[in-house]
Amino acid sequence: MSSDPWGRVDETGTVYVRTAEGEKEVGSWQAGSPDEALAYYERKYEGLVVEIGLLEKRVQTTDLAPKDALTAIEHLRVMVTEAHAVGDLAALGQRLDALVALVDSRREERKAAKAKQHDEARSAKEELVVEAEQLAESEQWRSAGERLRALVDTWKGLPRLDRKTDDELWHRFSHARSVFSKRRKAHFASLDAQREEARRTKEKLVVEAQSLSDSTDWGPTAARYRELMADWKAAGRAQREAEDDLWNRFRGAQDVFFAARSAVFAERDTEQRDNLERKEELVAEAEKLLPVTDLKSARAAFRSVNERWEAIGHVPRDARARIEGRMHAVERALQEVEDEQWRRSNPEVRARAAGLTGQLQAAVDKLRAQVEAARESGNTAKADKLQAELDGRQALLDSALKGMREFGG
Repeated sequence: MSSDPWGRVDETGTVYVRTAEGEKEVGSWQAGSPDEALAYYERKYEGLVVEIGLLEKRVQTTDLAPKDALTAIEHLRVMVTEAHAVGDLAALGQRLDALVALVDSRREERKAAKAKQHDEARSAKEELVVEAEQLAESEQWRSAGERLRALVDTWKGLPRLDRKTDDELWHRFSHARSVFSKRRKAHFASLDAQREEARRTKEKLVVEAQSLSDSTDWGPTAARYRELMADWKAAGRAQREAEDDLWNRFRGAQDVFFAARSAVFAERDTEQRDNLERKEELVAEAEKLLPVTDLKSARAAFRSVNERWEAIGHVPRDARARIEGRMHAVERALQEVEDEQWRRSNPEVRARAAGLTGQLQAAVDKLRAQVEAARESGNTAKADKLQAELDGRQALLDSALKGMREFGG
């Protein structure tokens, strides 16, 4: 008979394994020595040890499903229970029990991880839904549209939830996208309608602008072009492809008119500047008649100057008052000399000569003060006009004073 700590072979060749419940017959051996028999059945035990070790490694290092792991454990447990082997079978059972506990622990971990993943995915999808619903009311059509497309890509990358929850969230998400899409479509449809209306309005403005381009009624036509420009701005923008063409036609018509007007005005300005030079020469000639020494010849000379003056056309507006004021001053001076001579031949005038001289002196003083005030205020045109009148009054005063001296003589 032969034995070891976990088994023995009796004299009949029967092989036993020792367990906590007692000895258990596992086989018989007739072909050799008892030691060979125990070695044979111990090798079977080692085979079970290897099988259990491999399963432990799979459970610890791979994503073996808990269900598959438990099935493999139960299979090995049956093998251990029914094993014809010699060794510490109870230790193998304990290892299998520990493996079951590990699988259960892993299953709970996976369950918890899955629950956490589910909660995170739900939270993420709810955030996507809320953002999509906010974007649904946006009028930032381009940026909001791009963001909604990005949200769809993010949604696709998230895990699926339970069917009911996933379907409810997707319905809200999809509805928000649909609302935005309908609003954007309606907006651009309205915008297209507005642009088409603007195109029709501007087409009419172009037609009128072109019809006015050859007008020579400069003032009213220029005013009408300003009104057309205001109407153009108020009409809004047409479609991009039409807007540039309409504007080029509209602006081109205006350019034709204003270029023609500018040419005419330039020619007129040149003519008026020439007229001003000629009138300045004439008024200088007239002013040389003062002070009057021979009224008859002065009158004849002034008539000649005035006839040539009237034959000349307009001068620039800003010079008109000044040049005409100088001419009128000469005319008034001649008239006043003529009136003075008449008064000198009239006995009644002699009596008023002194009073007239005083009045003229007062008028000259007043005009001189007005000229100085106008120059100080920077009103050159007014100052020039008053100066011309002052020159005439001064000439008249000089004549009156001379007459007074004559009266006195």
